[in-house]
Amino acid sequence: MTGGSPRPRPFVLGECTWPDVGASRFEVAILPWGATEAHNRHLPYATDNIETESVAIAAAALAWNRGARVLVLPVVPFGVNTGQRDIPFCLNMMPATQTAVIRDLLPSLQDHGIRKLVILNGHGGNDFKQIIRELQPSTSIVLAQANWYQVVSASGFFDVPGDHAGELETSMMLHVRPDLVRPLDSAGDGRARTHRISAFREGWAWMPRPWTRVTDDTGVGDPSKSTKEKGAAYFTAVTERLGAFLFDLAAADPLDLFE
Repeated sequence: MTGGSPRPRPFVLGECTWPDVGASRFEVAILPWGATEAHNRHLPYATDNIETESVAIAAAALAWNRGARVLVLPVVPFGVNTGQRDIPFCLNMMPATQTAVIRDLLPSLQDHGIRKLVILNGHGGNDFKQIIRELQPSTSIVLAQANWYQVVSASGFFDVPGDHAGELETSMMLHVRPDLVRPLDSAGDGRARTHRISAFREGWAWMPRPWTRVTDDTGVGDPSKSTKEKGAAYFTAVTERLGAFLFDLAAADPLDLFE
């Protein structure tokens, strides 16, 4: 880095050199996982990746500054998007492929001292619980997942958070990458059609949503009341709680996690 450029962060693998990582010991790896997909008319396709990586790095910084040896891995930019195949360039990665990616990465982490891995998810179509159940018996690394948008309830921060490119996501992007947010008056209203069958509406039965049958603008949730101030407040709350979790996890004995 030269001039006024920010210094490389020792807990972000993509910014480290070989001597940097060789001289350090890391306990917890954080793997941000997003998706590449349309987000209404005003947010970029990389929204999930940008938000998830930003949250991971900010939370890791808080844990690192308290002495935790954490390492943020590069974000995986492809998620499960089987319901959006008719939308241009919504790039799909099947759960079986996600499983294979994680399985392939585990030896590279385990061989160099990582004892815990947190998959930090930022895409509603991803679900790593079953993958973790499948892989945990084959590794000594403690595997965990967290959805950053569920770390803190959104209800106290937003009028109507929305499910996809709504007030929550738009406010977060206005905070972390405002340069990529198009004017809000260009956005669709994010109106979503509800299911005709009550069990699906009530949430106790589930089926995948064919996205273009549900929404006309690819959004689910009204972004019109989004502000950078809301995004900043929520970002701070999420990263503080997540950072405390990473600190606790780093300090924990992986063989003595239960009282």
